[in-house]
Amino acid sequence: MSFLSTFKSRGFFHQCTDEAALNKLIAEESIVGYSGFDCTAPSLHVGNLMQIMVLRHLQSHGIKPIVLVGGATTKIGDPSGKDEARKLLTDEDIAVNMEGIKDVLKKFIRFGDGATDAVMVNNDDWLAGMGYIHFLRDYGRHFSMSRMLNFDSVKLRLEREQNLSFLEFNYMLLQAYDFVHLHRLQGCRLQIGGSDQWGNIVNGVELGRRLGEKELFGLTTPLITTASGAKMGKSVSGAVWLRADMVSPYDYWQFWRNTEDADVGRFLRFFTELGEEVIVALEKGNINDAKKRLAHEATTLCHGVENALAAAETARITFEEGGAAVGLPVIHVPADELVQGIAAYALVQRTGLAASGGEARRLIRGKGAKMNDVVIGDENQLITIKDKNPEGVIKLSAGKKNHVLVEIS
Repeated sequence: MSFLSTFKSRGFFHQCTDEAALNKLIAEESIVGYSGFDCTAPSLHVGNLMQIMVLRHLQSHGIKPIVLVGGATTKIGDPSGKDEARKLLTDEDIAVNMEGIKDVLKKFIRFGDGATDAVMVNNDDWLAGMGYIHFLRDYGRHFSMSRMLNFDSVKLRLEREQNLSFLEFNYMLLQAYDFVHLHRLQGCRLQIGGSDQWGNIVNGVELGRRLGEKELFGLTTPLITTASGAKMGKSVSGAVWLRADMVSPYDYWQFWRNTEDADVGRFLRFFTELGEEVIVALEKGNINDAKKRLAHEATTLCHGVENALAAAETARITFEEGGAAVGLPVIHVPADELVQGIAAYALVQRTGLAASGGEARRLIRGKGAKMNDVVIGDENQLITIKDKNPEGVIKLSAGKKNHVLVEIS
């Protein structure tokens, strides 16, 4: 199958600036495509995973992927899909985040010097030294204010009467210039992003046309929410990061295992490389087996097959045998704190099973929290060193599938 055929059959397709011309170009030439990530955190998360998988598909179809990291644009902030301005980061913060992002991407795509090996570029390398007057004179004059004000990313902020700074408004100009620069530097003809990036991508395509460059193309993927309407990539404890030191392989496996029934088929197509026949067979079979296969395939891609198998075994022991299971997330609590005792709601929050003290209290009041597989009856109950189980730890649970071991140090 061609790249676009695969892209559409797996559900990635949302919009394209000129699908017929792009398909013809891919069939006739070896092209280069890019996707960008700003450096707002030291890792990417499941919400970025669709774009990462698209880059992986690009590479498997012989298209060279460029990963653009926004060393410059991170300093500004993209207003697309946001309700407020992004927190400004220092150069040191951005550099640390950039390294973390590259480490994540190396697990999914191949970097190197080969014809289809991915390369990483930093837009700070060309934007930082560009004079403002030079940019306005040579590029800014090609942008229409009335058109930019009609892009959804801008209109939504203004309609809600939420502040949109001039700094953020410039983001779309810089992203458009990035596309033209990558075309000139690396022959890049294709930019791929989420549907919230459509306006920014179209700006780049049109800027290239006005500057007399070869035709550039934009391709977007749908924004993903779960069947219940929740934002993709969020769990009870927050973002599902793609680094093992931020979200353990077990928690990552469990995130996918907990996929809503109605999402399993979609997610198998988006986030694994299983063929359509296999996916259809899984959809027709036992839903829990399909969820376990999704968890295994997704965790293998991110953390390797050994971690995926270990996570599955931990889950089996925990849920089927009722054991504490080595491999569950662990926090360490000093013994002297547990001699005095810690209120149940406070310890539940501390483990990350609840995002706040209020959420922990509500969880306990709703009979959703357990200690050593026994329901916690009182949110203020003191948990002490005497509560450790035969394995020498305290097992805290939120619902049936979220567990943390408290080790006493």
